[in-house]
Amino acid sequence: MKFNQIERTDKWSDVWTAFLGIQPRKEIFEQNAAMHIVSHFDINGEWSPMRNFFFERLCAAEFHWFFVQGVDCMFNEFYIPAVSSFLNGIEASLRITISQIQNPQNEFVELTPYKVLSNNLISDAKDLGMPVDALAFPNENDFFLKLQTQKPNISSVEVVRHRNNICHGNILEFVNTESGKENSFFTPVSLRILCFELLNVSGLWAEKLGDFRKANKFSHYDSK
Repeated sequence: MKFNQIERTDKWSDVWTAFLGIQPRKEIFEQNAAMHIVSHFDINGEWSPMRNFFFERLCAAEFHWFFVQGVDCMFNEFYIPAVSSFLNGIEASLRITISQIQNPQNEFVELTPYKVLSNNLISDAKDLGMPVDALAFPNENDFFLKLQTQKPNISSVEVVRHRNNICHGNILEFVNTESGKENSFFTPVSLRILCFELLNVSGLWAEKLGDFRKANKFSHYDSK
């Protein structure tokens, strides 16, 4: 029996057992990391120019994969993981690059669990010379003014606000109420516009951050 033809059940153990029985794409468990990556280049070849842009501009596996797989999700119209992946990529690239600047003798140190994406983190990056202007959303002309706001009247920049919402499971802003509150609904497509905005922000960020990392010899290649 095909996996999608198993009987409906209320028990997850039934679904899990059936899943284990089909051994989906057995070859992926037999591939080494390089073979797996090459296979993904083939699968996602249609949008390879965009994938390659993030690979080549950032040259940092510790965070460029967030952007690459965000692109893969976007082209497959999986907007929730795409948005989350772009936001996580921005956060990771900020945190890791800041850590590398502050720890020149040891590029990879355990990142603090407290300094996550926030106005303060972006301000810290700005003070270190990082090109954070690329993180402003379209028409976010008050980006740097927001960075200066403090509690209790803090106003988060858009990339921080969306990260705090989306990555913590809050999609209420995107619930469609055009047909009245009683007919409100949410589908992943509701995040499509945000996804495209984040893609553009991510691309501009990768372009400028790539130059910054190369100039500071953080890039893994072409650091002349």
